[in-house]
Amino acid sequence: MIMIKEGSKQSFGFVEEAVRKRKFGVLGVVDSKGRPHSTGIMYGVSHPDSEFALYVITQAKAAKVRHIKKNQEVSLTVTFPHYYLRFVPDSYVMFRGTADFVPLDDEDVQWAFQRASLQVDSEAMHDLVVIRIRPRKTVYVYGLGIGMNQLRKDPTSARYKVTIPSERLVSPEVVQVIARRNA
Repeated sequence: MIMIKEGSKQSFGFVEEAVRKRKFGVLGVVDSKGRPHSTGIMYGVSHPDSEFALYVITQAKAAKVRHIKKNQEVSLTVTFPHYYLRFVPDSYVMFRGTADFVPLDDEDVQWAFQRASLQVDSEAMHDLVVIRIRPRKTVYVYGLGIGMNQLRKDPTSARYKVTIPSERLVSPEVVQVIARRNA
């Protein structure tokens, strides 16, 4: 496991910048029988000066919405494929955290999706909900910012963790209150 120095290529700032440049991820939830359920989603990221959160817009009747209402524990994985170098393993960033629901007209939601160039059809708005993912402080990363030669020689050496700065996180107490409110 790589040790991360703040300001290095493998810092939270570096990872956040890479995640902001993407739009597609895989949302992992737990279904009503306790089984994992994963689905591809389009996401947006909160304003850099606010609490760090990831937003997903989906249909209100989607299975992921039902599952989150019963269990707020989620993960979001963003992949970084190597399109031209197929022999090199894809990089990824994985967030674990809790999910809740926020209004579509929330200022941070609007900012996130405008920046991600994701448009919402105004006719479909009444059928949509916004899932807000509040990650825990530890972010799991593989390969992002690691040289191709290192990835090829020793793929296991490309794992590392970064920490979201405390001023960008919501407190655990607030997360518990929100989870109880959504139950």
